[in-house]
Amino acid sequence: MPTDWYQLNQSLNSTATTSKTSTTTTTNEISTQSQIKQKQKSKFQKFATTVAGGHRKGQELNQLYWPEGIFIDNEKAIYVADSYNHRIVKWKLNSNEGQIIAGGNGRGNQNNQLNYPTNIIFDKGNNSFIISDYMNRRVIRYFDQNQTNQQILISNIDCYGLTIDKNGLIYVSDYVNNEVRRWKQGDKKGELVAGGNGQGNHLNQLNGPHNIFIDDDYSLYISDQNNHRVMRWKKGAKEGEVVAGGNGLGNSLKQLHQPQGVIVDHLGQIYVADCWNHRIMRWCEEKEEGELVVGGNGLGKQLNQLSFPTGLSFDNDGNLYVADYYNYRIQKYKKT
Repeated sequence: MPTDWYQLNQSLNSTATTSKTSTTTTTNEISTQSQIKQKQKSKFQKFATTVAGGHRKGQELNQLYWPEGIFIDNEKAIYVADSYNHRIVKWKLNSNEGQIIAGGNGRGNQNNQLNYPTNIIFDKGNNSFIISDYMNRRVIRYFDQNQTNQQILISNIDCYGLTIDKNGLIYVSDYVNNEVRRWKQGDKKGELVAGGNGQGNHLNQLNGPHNIFIDDDYSLYISDQNNHRVMRWKKGAKEGEVVAGGNGLGNSLKQLHQPQGVIVDHLGQIYVADCWNHRIMRWCEEKEEGELVVGGNGLGKQLNQLSFPTGLSFDNDGNLYVADYYNYRIQKYKKT
């Protein structure tokens, strides 16, 4: 629960004048902190710009077919796990079509093939892409501009979400085993860091973990899809804490419905792709309910609507990108 900054300690044996001064000072400090945080909170245009896809479903270079995970590099190129085209596509800034950087050779398990990839991350240490090749039950590494130089990192895992920490350790959500493991180079089994206690809704359990995010303090955020909540597992914790949703399936500001993408900004505010509610929500630490960021205007294909959003990412200017799954496009919401 959030700390109640306004609750005063009634046991202080101060004089009335001292208490009044202390209370006034404390209140002013709280007010100032709150005002600063409100000023810093990001706002986004409600109407998006389509920056990849948007030409119905298909396999042409200007099309996408069920986009899932995304990330944006420092040049604002967009990398998309184009899941049903079984490929990873890079869209350069202001480009009208993408460039295939992995897969794209039909559905399969050969070195140059993928089978419903769901996420992609970039490993700066090895200058390589790491891909969750979901239906092939493997995590693979592709080196930039070299599709044939592929390395299988992890096998026999129902890998959905991927993230990487500042030390280059890889985290993978296992959708079927309801757990998240951390892997370093050469690991055979990885280290369990969340879940792993069977399917369920207790704080030490997960139910269909999807996308994941790791912050600089090594706190792990998990879209616990079938529990309709986002969990945060601090480093070394034996159980998580609910930081978004967790109030049953629904569409109120306290609820989520099959959450997918999750990312955290520099203020520690949590952004969630509330997939079946066709909206992006934001949860702040001191709040018991979320706030609508974009979408939330019903299922649709207008520029202020979404259709089952999945992946989320920020660029280096703080603009928000959303993989709009059933609209076969990537939407950019400019920070205002």
